[in-house]
Amino acid sequence: MAYFDAASAAPLHPVARQALLASLDEGWADPARLYREGRRARLLLDAAREAAAEAVGCRADELVFTPSGTRAVHSGVAGALAGRRRTGRHLIVSAVEHSSVLHAAEVHEREGGTVTQVPVDRTGAVDPVAYAAALGDGTALACLQSANHEVGTEQPVAEVAEACRAAGVPLLVDAAQSLGWGKVAGDWSLLAASAHKWGGPSGVGLLVVRKGVRFAPQGPADERESGRVPGFENLPAIVAAAASLRAVRAEAAEEAARLRELTERIRARVPASVPDVEVVGDPVRRLPGVVTFSCLYVDGETLLHELDRAGFSVSSGSSCTSSTLTPSHVLRAMGVLSEGNVRVSLPPGTPAEDVERFLEVLPGTVAAVRERLGAPTGPAAVRETAADLVVDAIGRRCPIPVIELAKVIGDVPVGGTVRVLSDDEAARLDIPAWCEMRGQEYAGEEPAQKGTAYLVRRLR
Repeated sequence: MAYFDAASAAPLHPVARQALLASLDEGWADPARLYREGRRARLLLDAAREAAAEAVGCRADELVFTPSGTRAVHSGVAGALAGRRRTGRHLIVSAVEHSSVLHAAEVHEREGGTVTQVPVDRTGAVDPVAYAAALGDGTALACLQSANHEVGTEQPVAEVAEACRAAGVPLLVDAAQSLGWGKVAGDWSLLAASAHKWGGPSGVGLLVVRKGVRFAPQGPADERESGRVPGFENLPAIVAAAASLRAVRAEAAEEAARLRELTERIRARVPASVPDVEVVGDPVRRLPGVVTFSCLYVDGETLLHELDRAGFSVSSGSSCTSSTLTPSHVLRAMGVLSEGNVRVSLPPGTPAEDVERFLEVLPGTVAAVRERLGAPTGPAAVRETAADLVVDAIGRRCPIPVIELAKVIGDVPVGGTVRVLSDDEAARLDIPAWCEMRGQEYAGEEPAQKGTAYLVRRLR
């Protein structure tokens, strides 16, 4: 089985396993106690903090360990907002942040704060100028991920951090996807990350708050982790997380170059061997092992199951999966095709042979899924039987509305329109994407008795 979902969770690094087993024997005692076992545990905790701080590029007393990356984000956002309450209650996030950031923003909004979402371009990147324009006198905190978890696009953190510093606004960086590859550039103020993203054990995150940043921990006070994270430290997991971070960093440069070559191979060969595919994300400024593409006329859930049967574990941001009825907020913000979406995220050590086998299996798998759905296999036959047509796709999920559109576009003359009725949220994203791929005009949407009517004008 080839595991291609490292962006969700990387396999446990051998160094992490060794450190975890060793610290189970040495680090079980309370590091706050003064007897021998407690002192031994404290030495392990201090050493792990020093190692993690060195990898991040901060002081050891600026870093605390949390029970997860999500908890680090939530604690960081809440503490920074509370610490700067006198400044204002305005929070800025990008439209493609991880759900942990967006959920924290929702809570802030429900409690009376204001939130600005900075849009992204079709590669998934924010414009630093647009981000800077969102900063204001009442802005308490800004958030920006270092790299996107779904499409791999790296964000201009250094430029945004400079704008935030000039405006006197702290910047919180979600570095979960990138920290294993290197330090985050720029003069950021807070940083959050998660160990299972770089090959450490799950259940360990880290939060960095730079000296000078106003920060007020929320919730009941606790004496552990500088009062910022309550509860007994999971010392064996923390030691393993720090050890694996140091280990992956030592291998990062060589492994990044190797994985980039493999993902370039996927980016080039998938659209060459599979018709009607859109490769998404920045082609240059991206994480080494992540490549994402969407296949037109494909049911995302079926495609993932078929790839799993063929021996490949991948993930998807498509709405055509059992876990979601809407496209991922990342793909929606980018305005790219969502149906048949596949994210390949290669863990360090992925053999080139596994990638080659994936590239051999994928075309036949996609073709089989399309055939099962009755998708068109070529340009629409030109029949021109009516000037305007209505396709009723109410109650039918992606990719059926787009498939039905493709089947009838040739039935209207050039200049004629097809009105697609759909109550599937994915249609709002996938019908315009289909028009762009097919050289047709998306003429907008209008309310319908049920769902929404999406208008497509035939141009050729």
